[in-house]
Amino acid sequence: MKIAIAKEVDAAEPRVAATPDTVKKFKALGIDIAIEPGAGIKSGLLDADYEAAGAVVSADAVKDADIVIKVKRPDVSEVAKYKKGALVIAIMDPYGNEAALKALADAGVSAFAMELMPRITRAQVMDVLSSQANLAGYRAVIESAEAFGRAFPMMMTAAGTVPAAKVFVMGVGVAGLQAIATARRLGAVVTATDVRPATKEQVESLGAKFLAVEDEEFKNAQTAGGYAKEMSKEYQAKQAALTAEHIKKQDIVITTALIPGRPAPKLVSAEMVKSMKPGSVLVDLAVERGGNVEGAKANEIADVGGVKIVGYTNLAGKVAASASGLYARNLLSFIETLYDKAAKSLAVKWDDELVKATALTKDGAVIHPNFQPKA
Repeated sequence: MKIAIAKEVDAAEPRVAATPDTVKKFKALGIDIAIEPGAGIKSGLLDADYEAAGAVVSADAVKDADIVIKVKRPDVSEVAKYKKGALVIAIMDPYGNEAALKALADAGVSAFAMELMPRITRAQVMDVLSSQANLAGYRAVIESAEAFGRAFPMMMTAAGTVPAAKVFVMGVGVAGLQAIATARRLGAVVTATDVRPATKEQVESLGAKFLAVEDEEFKNAQTAGGYAKEMSKEYQAKQAALTAEHIKKQDIVITTALIPGRPAPKLVSAEMVKSMKPGSVLVDLAVERGGNVEGAKANEIADVGGVKIVGYTNLAGKVAASASGLYARNLLSFIETLYDKAAKSLAVKWDDELVKATALTKDGAVIHPNFQPKA
């Protein structure tokens, strides 16, 4: 059996789908590994590092591969090089991309979306959203510190006192929790908000203060899978009024709110941005899905009356070596469930809950129920 590690064609994507460490583990399972030249260079990994781990570096790496692993969904030109029936595993971004899914189906490959991995105990080690969001939350704080122009911690000097920065984190998922922890480590005074009541204790355990309208709707605002529910217009209005007053006093606001398959909810209006002091910073982690902050622009730092809105779309990619290492281990763990170690061959259990949750295409058709072509 052969796995190919494809080089990312998107010049803005520095991550890679395998590391020399995961190559060694694949080799120990009896799997042949081929990698396209330069695939790991932007993550600080040389072709020689992969060769030393047992991989073959080849421009034809994907040819005849049983599994092709990538970071981002392959385009039509890439998938044309894959053999029919190959498994293609990547972060597929399937929502709203019906034409891309059809192209994968038409190519005859079985495509798997790592970001659709169910949030169950056995899949924790495969949870790409968590591994990458964790780093994005960390990097969001680093980017805010870079743009802020003042120190984060309180500093008492002979020349006077520098006040601690006030940081407000909106959305307390994996990214938000890491943002809180990182901002606290840097000495900021941190507050946070989320519509899910379970997050209040998590926020307070990290030494931050929790801010929310805690009514009856708030108490029932979480799905069984642990995701945030979309809140009513009435609740959103009450929460917006509370946060609007709070945002006026903040130095830095980090927004992380995303609901799978939907445009990002608008949390910070243009009026709220204008109410902030010049020199303040907002970092919008949801800018790829339209953004939580009005005025956020993808891959730009917008300046609105002296307030900066940071809208980088791939914050995990800004710590590419760390992000690649975690993503590679997510992939390794998933592929181990698709492989028969005794027979040294593919053994996909199509009725397995991990496969059913992530499989997008098979035998020339889109098979995932959430992405069936509309009649």
